[in-house]
Amino acid sequence: MNRRHFLESSAFAALASTLASIPAVAQGQRKPRILLRNGWQSINIGDIAHYLGMMELFEKYGIDADVDFWTSNMENGADALFAKHFPKVKVLEGQDAIKEAIQKCDFMLHGSGSGFVAWKDVARWVKETGKPFGVMGISLTSDDPALIETLNKAKFVYFRDGVSFEKAKQQGCNVPGAAFGPDTAFGVVKLRNDEAALAFMKEHNLEEGKFLCCIPRYRWTPQWTVKKGRPYDEVKDKRNQEKKEHDHAPHRAAIIAITRETDMKVLITCEDQTQITLGKEMLYDPLPEDVKKKVVWRDKYWLTDEALSTFVRSAGLFGNEMHSPIMCIASGIPAVVCRWDEQTNKGFMWRDIGLNEWLFTMDNEDEVARIAATVLAIAKDPAAAKAKAQKAREIVLQKQDMEFASLKKALGELG
Repeated sequence: MNRRHFLESSAFAALASTLASIPAVAQGQRKPRILLRNGWQSINIGDIAHYLGMMELFEKYGIDADVDFWTSNMENGADALFAKHFPKVKVLEGQDAIKEAIQKCDFMLHGSGSGFVAWKDVARWVKETGKPFGVMGISLTSDDPALIETLNKAKFVYFRDGVSFEKAKQQGCNVPGAAFGPDTAFGVVKLRNDEAALAFMKEHNLEEGKFLCCIPRYRWTPQWTVKKGRPYDEVKDKRNQEKKEHDHAPHRAAIIAITRETDMKVLITCEDQTQITLGKEMLYDPLPEDVKKKVVWRDKYWLTDEALSTFVRSAGLFGNEMHSPIMCIASGIPAVVCRWDEQTNKGFMWRDIGLNEWLFTMDNEDEVARIAATVLAIAKDPAAAKAKAQKAREIVLQKQDMEFASLKKALGELG
């Protein structure tokens, strides 16, 4: 072998050795593999919206990756709904599948939740693989130093409300670029079941743009009434019973005002299964007979796609829930949020997107007194209300751009 051939073959061997040490994803030989940790429960269309919104956002921002979905619960029709819209995503079943995914995936993404819900699973990911992860759209509900220690190892962290972001900084969160970033339920836009929604509206004489939706809620979700094996909580139930009249009287007042002072109707519906009978007891049954003629009580649970197809045909939404309002604003539909101190800080995201006038803390009586008038104003001037909702939506869109730029950057750095 002459010198030239020797040098060429040596260079080729060195290049081959170098390439062999670089992961296939970095060489562009395969797509990145993302392990999505989300899906905390399925009795609530808002929790289902967390990961449906995430997947819609993946498509919107062109995240070209193979996704393994590590979920805690896919019951109540959530599994079929997800499979229908995202058939290529592998939903992990069993500990062996989870273990395999941890080893094969390149990046872990913790989705929206009431807190850094699965931080111990993320800590396991870091310990067993040393591979990168990101956190998108969470509240902060714990001051556990070990949680913050894990959070600080993230490539990026986005908090879904400014209050949580400030608390995280006070507790030592020092991830560069950490910021407010919307709950991924804001990503649910295309998911629809128009056939079911239109059939329901026709059955109950609800005309597009001529009704508002109202959603009740207990202070504490009575999980023991819908989940097998969940123990009865006397303390939480007592609190629920003590506050349920207080927490729903303003909404009844709004319903009465809407139906008597405008040509609008009201649909009393739910975000989780425990709210169906609550809506009848606290909102529908006590109404005057003349008002009931313009009010519809939905007596069945629905999934996220049918709910959104109904919301976008309404003039707005009000009540004691969070994620139905999120889905409304994501489509430019007005939404009023009423919260209380038993909840996480999530409601304060309404301040972060410019909707403080539509945010009420039920433990502040001065604010409670303004709820009915605020909702009535939406019914009386739907155009102005929609313009306000659209401005909030634009803020959300800008923040989503930031979130997914961070994800793309992290995926681009793999290997």
